[in-house]
Amino acid sequence: MSRILVIEDELDIADLIALHLQRDGFTTILAHDGITGLARAKKEGPALVLLDLMLPGMDGVRVFKELRRDPRTLHTPVIMLTARAQTEDRVAGLELGADDYITKPFSPRELLLRIKSVLKRIEAPAPRAALCAGPFRFDPTSLQCYAENEPLDLTPTEYKLLQHLAEHAGRPCDRTQLLRAVWGYSDAASSRTLDTHIKRLRVKLGAHAASLKTARGTGYLLRRGTGGPPVEQS
Repeated sequence: MSRILVIEDELDIADLIALHLQRDGFTTILAHDGITGLARAKKEGPALVLLDLMLPGMDGVRVFKELRRDPRTLHTPVIMLTARAQTEDRVAGLELGADDYITKPFSPRELLLRIKSVLKRIEAPAPRAALCAGPFRFDPTSLQCYAENEPLDLTPTEYKLLQHLAEHAGRPCDRTQLLRAVWGYSDAASSRTLDTHIKRLRVKLGAHAASLKTARGTGYLLRRGTGGPPVEQS
């Protein structure tokens, strides 16, 4: 039974979320300000954090950054839950490294779907053979990706996204295929989520960023090697 930490200062919303989570078999931990929420995350070790951005004491952005600085919560998945519905707010949250971003008002059913999708992404996958594509090597045991034997600092979602592209190296993967394979769902709002993760991946790939191409009108492609035919980029 997974424990979900809900950091939300609006008591009625926090109670509503807790009710639906508990009905679905989750254990909930509640915190109503940023400082308490950060402390409980470090102490309780939840499977996932639902984080409001507009919090008293310490705002959600600061809480998120502190979670990522602490080795105890470095890899804890975080879904940002906020009334900030502007596209730039969503992109900013995802660029910080959030696993997902849900705006208020929200559907409890959709919230549960997003939580389960994130938790599924971080589950230990079934054993599989080591995978190599161009300069990239994927270790299925440690879930570590290497670029020319140098480890890359990828989140579980980034690892899964790059791995899926590597499994189809040399062929464009369309956006819907990528969203369903990595996030478990596909909708218009999620398309920007994919673009933001690709942008973060390119930054982390550094000198190898050119291997990750944009296929105009299709999606994305990982080159099979350092050579190969050019792909039209946007």
